[in-house]
Amino acid sequence: MARTGGTPRARWLALLAVLLATFMDLVDVTIVGVALREIQTDLGASYAAGQWFTAGYTLAFALLLVTGGRLGDIHGRRRVFVIGVAGFTVVSALAAVAPSPGMLVAARVAQGAFGGVMVPQVMSMIATEFRSGRERTLAISLYGVVLGVGQVSGPLLGGLLNGGGLGWRWIFLVNLPVGAIALAGAMRWMNESRADRPLRLDVPGMLLISVASLLLAYPLVQGREQGWPPWTAASMASAGVVLYVFVRNQRRREREGRSVLVPAGLFRRRSFAAGNALLFVLFCGVSAYFIVLTWTLQFGLGWSPLRVALTGLAWPAGIACTAQLTNRFGQPRARALVAAGTPVMAAGTAGLAWTVARHAEFVTAVQIAPWLFAAGIGMGLTIPILSNLVLGDLPAADAGAASGVLNSVIQLGNAMGVALAGVIFFGGRGLSGGPAGFAGAGARTLLFSAGAFALAAVLAPLLPRKVAAAGPDPVPDAETSHLLSTGR
Repeated sequence: MARTGGTPRARWLALLAVLLATFMDLVDVTIVGVALREIQTDLGASYAAGQWFTAGYTLAFALLLVTGGRLGDIHGRRRVFVIGVAGFTVVSALAAVAPSPGMLVAARVAQGAFGGVMVPQVMSMIATEFRSGRERTLAISLYGVVLGVGQVSGPLLGGLLNGGGLGWRWIFLVNLPVGAIALAGAMRWMNESRADRPLRLDVPGMLLISVASLLLAYPLVQGREQGWPPWTAASMASAGVVLYVFVRNQRRREREGRSVLVPAGLFRRRSFAAGNALLFVLFCGVSAYFIVLTWTLQFGLGWSPLRVALTGLAWPAGIACTAQLTNRFGQPRARALVAAGTPVMAAGTAGLAWTVARHAEFVTAVQIAPWLFAAGIGMGLTIPILSNLVLGDLPAADAGAASGVLNSVIQLGNAMGVALAGVIFFGGRGLSGGPAGFAGAGARTLLFSAGAFALAAVLAPLLPRKVAAAGPDPVPDAETSHLLSTGR
């Protein structure tokens, strides 16, 4: 690694700067959900536009993750990180002043793109700067704390800012001071580092996978409002054709010894292929779960953003009960924990669907919270070790590319879950029945999430039995920066 020197104090200050940027990104994934009703009302946005406020961010993030990591390897992680933070902060200001749904969607897509450039550098910074086992363990532990706090803080902060009377624009304005501090800290204390071997971007592969994703996601979000015209089916069919071309392109480039976005050999391993399928359906269910609660409770039943946020704390409370135990003691029995946690998530979500369907417009936070807590218990058993488990039996040389693929799959699952939730929630006739209709649509869509978690449980036996033992402390490419991500 080519890098400049730095004092121990400077390394820890640089870590605080990159973790602050990570926190900002995590909050922005979920903060929009509790303010969605106010945003749509103020801007006159359709439900499809509301879906794009969420899906646009996660889709752009997914498509730039691997590319962002590669850019850091080539041009320097500090430089790319600074560009990502600066861009994220600027487009946050544009989102805050957006006068129309179209501009807000564009700003959210830009946020996701800059996040995809920024986030891959975080774990690379930890890997290059904290070489000793004790320091690296502490740095990674701090990273894990930020992941947990960030996931909890998004809905709560959104509820406090929007529900407290400041208005939805403040959920984006809060990024300005946070981004400025992270940017100043990175420029002052973060060292530069690059990959120790020449690398190139796989531009054709990046373009092909981007086109395939958009051809699939766009009709799923927009098709319902337009009555499912023929172009929607043609677009989704075309996505399969483009994906086939992408696979052929990657195999040809690999045979020629050129850089590839996704090494084809990775998917020949059953555990990796099944693990990515599990992650995709799992996070389809998670993202659908959260947006349908917003639609049901806020749009249908008239709950305030703060009430939704406070009720939703039952989910991370459940995660907190099991996640640290899983993280600390789960490596030898990792597959068993995933196989146990996913059915618990399915049962908790099915119970929530039953409760919403039974009580309809009269459902209360007290009735909802136990089911959210139970689903969180299951997620705490599953998520902390799942990424490492999927990568558990891969050679060390493939870890960088594999972790980039894995995290892109998670984000694509998030985007597709939002799109499919819209198809199911708004596809029936129940919405014409007022609050009771919204409750029925919510229960129906929650069953989709429960089914996704159940399918993840079916795939769990195909994973390796345990997380592989740590190797001799390599410093991988930047794509491994996402290895410990809990997904969004």
